[in-house]
Amino acid sequence: MPGKGAGDVDEREKRIRELEEIIADLKRRLPAHSVKPAMINRLEELEEELERLKKKE
Repeated sequence: MPGKGAGDVDEREKRIRELEEIIADLKRRLPAHSVKPAMINRLEELEEELERLKKKE
């Protein structure tokens, strides 16, 4: 069975770009006050996934 090919790298890079866009959008939508815990949790989850993917590069 072959190891990681170019397709895997492309998919990871595509997911990194997607996560960066989602995180930027979520940060733009965060209210200045009374941020819902669900929004903060989602942001943290996305940032953690992004960090994991970037470490694999």
